[in-house]
Amino acid sequence: MKPFLTALALTWALAFPAAVHAQDLPKQAVTGVIQNQLDAFGQDDFARAYTFASPMIKRMFGGPDTFGMMVQQGYPMVWRPSDVTYGDTRAQGDAIFQKVIITDQAGRMHVLEYEMIAAPDGWQINGVQVLRQPQLGA
Repeated sequence: MKPFLTALALTWALAFPAAVHAQDLPKQAVTGVIQNQLDAFGQDDFARAYTFASPMIKRMFGGPDTFGMMVQQGYPMVWRPSDVTYGDTRAQGDAIFQKVIITDQAGRMHVLEYEMIAAPDGWQINGVQVLRQPQLGA
C-alpha cells in the first residue's frame, strides 16, 4: 500500500475504533468534553456548548439558541447542576456511554447517560438520556 494510503487508513483506524475494550476506554477525554459543555451551560454560552454536540444533534436543533432553549427546558439539571460526578463508562459498537450523576439546584439526584462518538477532532456528544432510578422506600 502506498505510504499516503497507509497513513490515511491508520488515522481512520485510530479515530474510529471498531471495538473499544474496557481497559482502552477514553474516560478522561469523554468526561472532559462533557464537563466543558456543562461549564459552557453554566455561563449561558450556548454557542460554545453547541460545539460539543455531534452533527446529528446539530441538525436536530439547527443552532445554538434552539439547542440552549431545549437544554434549559428539558434538562434543567444539566443547565444548572449543583454537583456532577462521573460514573461507569462502557463501549457499545463505535460509541462510548458515560454515566453522569448530577445533583440539581433543589438537591435531587439524576443519573444520565451520555452517548459519545469519535470525530476527527475528538469526542462529541451524540445524545443524553435520563435513566430511571428504582424507587426506594416502602
